[in-house]
Amino acid sequence: MATTNDLKNGMVLVIEGQLWQVVEFLHVKPGKGPAFVRTKIKNVLSGKTVDRTFNAGVKVETTTVNRQDFQFLYRDGTDFVFMDTTTYDQVMVPADVVGEAANFMVENQNVVLAQHEGQILFVEMPASVILEITYTEPGLQGDRSSAGTKPATVETGYEILVPLFLEQGTKVRVDTRTGDYLGRATN
Repeated sequence: MATTNDLKNGMVLVIEGQLWQVVEFLHVKPGKGPAFVRTKIKNVLSGKTVDRTFNAGVKVETTTVNRQDFQFLYRDGTDFVFMDTTTYDQVMVPADVVGEAANFMVENQNVVLAQHEGQILFVEMPASVILEITYTEPGLQGDRSSAGTKPATVETGYEILVPLFLEQGTKVRVDTRTGDYLGRATN
């Protein structure tokens, strides 16, 4: 148990039997009336995000979610196979648990799997990843970096928008939270 004064980003709460992760929180002390905490919480299993307000100092139930480093090995049908980087044990995770992270995972990539009571809840990706463009229309003569964007398919099969001058085979940095192009990869 903790109080609403102890809330931190990433903390997992148990509300009405469901696990909710704190995305944002703000302590508010109005001129009149009691203080309160305004939060944005995300359901760990469904991904649904809601705004919730708690009175300051109210007790909330917290739980521990173990985050452990794993390496993505390969896809096996609809499941994803991960390897624990310390024990080398392999774990199969269903596609619905992996969710949007599948758009950015390439083989041998390190990710973090969040587990609660032996159940894998979600896959945590790094903020950005480097992916290779496997298909895009060729740019036209005179295209400039500020002229606009075009669709490009990266090696995972996900489609992003990139500047017109980029070509097939170029490695780009992609934001895993939004799917936006961040720039050409330097390495």
